[in-house]
Amino acid sequence: MICAISGEVPDEPVVSKKSGLLFERRLIERYIEDHGKCPVTKEELTMDDIVPVKTNKVVKPRPLQAASIPGLLGMFQNEWDALMLSNFALEQQLHTARQELSHALYQHDAACRVIARLKKERDEARILLAQAERQIPASVAGAAPAPVVSNGKRAIEDEIGPDGKKTRPGINPVMIDELTECNTMLSAQRKKRQVPPTLAPVDALERYTQISSHPLHKTNKPGILSMDIHPSKIDLLSGNVMHFVGPDIVATGGIDTNAVLFDRPSGQILCTLTGHSKKITTLKFVPRDELFVTGSADKTVRIWQESENGNYNCVHTLKDHSAEVEAVTVHATQKYFVTASKDNSWCFYDISTGSCLTQVSESSGQEGYTSASFHPDGLILGTGTTDAVVKIWDVKTQSNVAKFDGHVGPVTAMSFSENGYFLATAAHDGVKLWDLRKLRNFRTFSPYDSDTPTNAVEFDFSGNYLAIGGSDIRVFQVANVKAEWNLIKTLPDLSGTGKVTSVKFGSDAKYIAVGSMDRNLRIFGLPGDEQMEEPNTAAE
Repeated sequence: MICAISGEVPDEPVVSKKSGLLFERRLIERYIEDHGKCPVTKEELTMDDIVPVKTNKVVKPRPLQAASIPGLLGMFQNEWDALMLSNFALEQQLHTARQELSHALYQHDAACRVIARLKKERDEARILLAQAERQIPASVAGAAPAPVVSNGKRAIEDEIGPDGKKTRPGINPVMIDELTECNTMLSAQRKKRQVPPTLAPVDALERYTQISSHPLHKTNKPGILSMDIHPSKIDLLSGNVMHFVGPDIVATGGIDTNAVLFDRPSGQILCTLTGHSKKITTLKFVPRDELFVTGSADKTVRIWQESENGNYNCVHTLKDHSAEVEAVTVHATQKYFVTASKDNSWCFYDISTGSCLTQVSESSGQEGYTSASFHPDGLILGTGTTDAVVKIWDVKTQSNVAKFDGHVGPVTAMSFSENGYFLATAAHDGVKLWDLRKLRNFRTFSPYDSDTPTNAVEFDFSGNYLAIGGSDIRVFQVANVKAEWNLIKTLPDLSGTGKVTSVKFGSDAKYIAVGSMDRNLRIFGLPGDEQMEEPNTAAE
C-alpha cells in the first residue's frame, strides 16, 4: 500500500470513499484543509469521505540503497553533492547581495554630497537675502531723500501706517534662525564653561581699595551717568576668555553730553565723543566691528565707528524715540542691539545699517522704560519701567512673557548672571534677585535707607560676583537660591556726592570701575596694581 501523495508506505493509511485512493492521514487532512479537493482526481472531498484503514504495525524495510555499503556511500555522495550545490547557490546570492549593498552605499554617499551642497547653497542664499533686506532701507533712503520737519525727524509718507505709527520691516525668519542658532550654541557652551583660573579670588577682593581717580568730564557739568568696559573676547568654541592684547578701555557718558574713552593702563584719554545735545544716559561697546553705541536724553541714539587714527566717527544718528533714551543693550551676535526709552517703547536695530527693524510698545499704561538687558543666550530681553515693573520679553515674537512686581520706584538697572539663571534688578528700595526658572523673587538686598536709591547692579562675566551701587559700592559672592550671598567688601563713595551711578567689573574681576555724580572715574583694586599687566597669551 503506497500513499498517493508521498509515494511512501503510510503510517496511518486512509482511503477515499469517492476515488478509492490510499493516502497518509496527516497529508490528506492538511490538503483537504487547504484546498477541499482530492489531490489526484480534483473532486470535492471532505474528511467525512475519508475512511481509516486498520493494518498491523510493521517495521519499514530499509531502502535498497541502505542495504549495502556501496549503496550507503552512494547516498552520502548524493547528499554531499546536494550540499555543495546549495552552498554554491548561497555564495552566489551573497555575492549579489554584496554588489547591491555596495551600489546602495554609493548612491547614499552621492545623495549626502548633493544634500550638503544644496544646504550650503541655501545658507548662502539666506545670507545674501538677509544682506539685501538690510540694505533696502538704506538704498531707499539714499534714492529718495526724505523731507525733514522742524523737530529733526524724517517724514516719509509711505512709512506711516494706518494707526499713525511708522511701519517697520520686522525681524525676518533668517534673523530669527540666526538668533536661535546663537542661543543653542551659547546654551550648550555655558553648561561646559568653567570658572577661569585667572579670576580674582575672594581674599583679593576683600583687600580692594581705590588705586586711581581720573577727571574725565567737565567741571561745570559733573556727573558720570553710564559706563562700559571694552569686553574680553570670548572663545565661543571652548567658552574660555581670550584677553585683548592692547589697551584696556573704559568708556563713560556724562551730564556734560560727552562720551569719553579712557585707556586705563596708561591713564590717558583716547578720545572724547561730542554730538549729543543733552546728557548721555547709556553707552555700549560693540567689539565685533569696533563700534560704539550711545543713547541720550536728547531722544537720539548714535553709532560710532573707530577710524584708522583711533578716533571714533558717528556713522548713524537714530531718531526713532520720542523721549529720553535710557538703555542700550547689545545682542550676543553683536549684529543687533536694543534701545529702551521713556516713550514706553523699545527698538530692535540692525547695527550694520542702523535701521530699526521693530519698535515694541504696549497700549496699556504710560510707563516708560528705564533699563534693559539681553539674556546671555540672546532670546530673552529684560526691561525695567518707571512704575517699578520688570518685564521679560521673547525676542523672536516680541511678546511679553513674564512680569515681576515688588520694587518701589523706577527700575534703574538690571543684570543677568552668566549662567542665565538669575536676574538682578535695582530700584529705589534696593536690589531684588529673580529666579528665571521659577519666575520668582528669592532674595532682596536693602543696603541703604529709604532716601537713598540703588542706582547700579552688575554681575561679573564669570557670574561669581555681584556689585551694587548706591551711597557706596557693595560686592557680594554669588551663591544659589537657597544659600546665603555673602557680602565680601564695602567700598566707600569717595566722590563726596553719596550717589554711585555705575559699577563695572574689569577683566577677571581684577579691578572695579566706579562712576559717581562728580567728574571722576575711580578704579578700585589691589594696592600697587595701578597698571596691571595683561597676559600676552591669546587665551588663558
